[in-house]
Formats: sequence, C-alpha cells, structure tokens
Amino acid sequence: MYQGNLVKLRAYRRGDIPLAWEYINDPEVKRLLSPGIPFPLTLGEEEKWFENISAYNDTYNFAIETLQGGKYIGGCGINNVDWKNSVATVGIFIGDKGFWGKGLGTDAMQILLKFIFEQMNLNKVKLLVYSFNPRAIKCYEKCGFQREGILRREIFRDGQYHDQFVMGILREEYLRS
Repeated sequence: MYQGNLVKLRAYRRGDIPLAWEYINDPEVKRLLSPGIPFPLTLGEEEKWFENISAYNDTYNFAIETLQGGKYIGGCGINNVDWKNSVATVGIFIGDKGFWGKGLGTDAMQILLKFIFEQMNLNKVKLLVYSFNPRAIKCYEKCGFQREGILRREIFRDGQYHDQFVMGILREEYLRS
C-alpha cells in the first residue's frame, strides 16, 4: 500500500469488482478512457480482468482508495514496462464522479510516479490523453508531465475525430519537482 495526502494505492480486492464494473460502464468514464467502441462490459468480463491481474506480465494495477472513509473510487496502473529502455506507460481513472476535480487523481498519479521512479528505478513515464479531456491534461501537467507530441485525429468520439496527446516525464524532471 502506498499513501499520499488524499488517497492510497492498494491491491484490488474481489469486493471492488461490482464498483469497478459500474465505473467502467459509466458512459462519461468510458468516453474519456477507452479508445474503442464504447460498448458496456459484462460483469463476467470484469471478473475475468480481476482474475488476470498479475505483476508477472509487466503490468501493475492499483485500486485508488480515499484516506477519508476508505472508499474505492478508481484505479491506476503501469500498463507496460520497457525494461531495456527504462520506460513505463501509465493510465488512471477516477470512476466516482463525486470525486472529480478535487485533486484525488493528481494525488494518485504523484504516488504512482514515486513508485515508478523510486521503487522500479525507471527513467521515463509516458501516457496518452484525449484532447477533449482538459481535466486529465491539467492533472498530468500538475504532476510534471510535458506534451511530447500530438497524434492528429487519432480518436473518433461523438461524431468527430479528435487529437490524442503523448505526454511524458523524465526521472530528472520528477526529482526537480
């Protein structure tokens, strides 16, 4: 378990599955998170995902839990580790919309960065974010991420094409912050 000022990152529990399933199927969450067709997942698919969580395939998934009240509100993780080049790709979501815009995602990302740079000894963290998600972009910039590139018209959502930003932070930038 890793703790920040507002949240802690912990292992997923079987009891998180119903809320995780509800969060991931929320149309607004899905719109901001998934590049594919926003089709709902079944409870069985969510349970299968839970059963396959493992650090042995270079993915590390954490549940995000509030410090006040101990509520599971979302997740974050390292989706891919390139050990040769010392780069990790990350993702995060806050599924409980009552906690949006209150700094909990920023706190969770700061904890995740600390884990990556101070425990995994990696040199760079990168992520992808949709141009129509300004709240996430602001969060990442607060955490020290910089825009490294634009994938033009990469995502089709709500009847039109949108850009996707590539953002990254280097170990030396993290250490300066």
